[in-house]
Amino acid sequence: MSDTIELGKTGIRVSPLGIGAWQWGDRFFWGYGNGYGDADLRSAFEVTLNSGINFIDTAEIYGPHTSERKLGELFQTQKAEVVIATKFFPLPWRWRRGDLGRALRGSLKRLGVPRVDLYQTHWPFGPGAIEMWMEAMADASNDGFIRAVGVSNYSVEQMKRAHDMLAKRGVLLASNQVEYSLLQHSPERAGLSAACKEMGVTLIAYSPLAKGLLSGKYTPDNPPPLARRRRYNHERLAAMQPLIGLTKEIGQAHGGRTSSQVALNWLMCKGALPIPGAKNVKQAQDNAGALGWRLTDAEVAALDEASNLLLCS
Repeated sequence: MSDTIELGKTGIRVSPLGIGAWQWGDRFFWGYGNGYGDADLRSAFEVTLNSGINFIDTAEIYGPHTSERKLGELFQTQKAEVVIATKFFPLPWRWRRGDLGRALRGSLKRLGVPRVDLYQTHWPFGPGAIEMWMEAMADASNDGFIRAVGVSNYSVEQMKRAHDMLAKRGVLLASNQVEYSLLQHSPERAGLSAACKEMGVTLIAYSPLAKGLLSGKYTPDNPPPLARRRRYNHERLAAMQPLIGLTKEIGQAHGGRTSSQVALNWLMCKGALPIPGAKNVKQAQDNAGALGWRLTDAEVAALDEASNLLLCS
């Protein structure tokens, strides 16, 4: 794999693996402050940058605002060039074009930067139409406050609408961030992966480890925390074990790679940009171990088969 990839057709170069900062300050879902804190985040941040990963994704809603603020503090301590991505959330009371600009200014202030590299609409819902938000994105792009425009959780049809409106303003659609992993194939089945390739849009994969389920540490006898247990009960965790066993087997064939590293490498082989979370040094180091090697075509096919069997069961 090359050292960097292009974000859409923007000319912005990013590492083929990024990091997602949802965990950075989130107390409700991830339990920030209970088992990990600021010192852990700082160490994870430093390890991530030192490993060559330069793409970090956050959102105003994470915390809310806490993730952006913590990243802003960390950015000021590093001389390394970081590509910053954040998101605008179309809350129900945000229905005017100018609301996006106001939200963006809040994000810039919290991050402590004059412009953001990638600004994304978090979801396609809300009272404002997709076309209106893309007009607002184009305004912010032309004013120099954002380098590239992205969307998140957009279907093929919604992505094309966003792309077409931006094109009318001479702005490129750089990315579409969606859930994608060995346990979530919706981008492939819905034709989104193919559409992204056709349109020159980078597919950013969030929850690439299915919130830790693909790490191999969870079993029927050792389930994930309650907040992550709704979709994967005892029976589902038991059904996952053949897939987890395969990731471990393939990892051993590549010099002792972990299940997480195999799952992340699978996504990179699919042409996606995965953004796993990292709330401590161990997780940051594990993420970085997915770089610098590549699964064979036969291994990708074997993982496809095992994953499809699980998803269809």
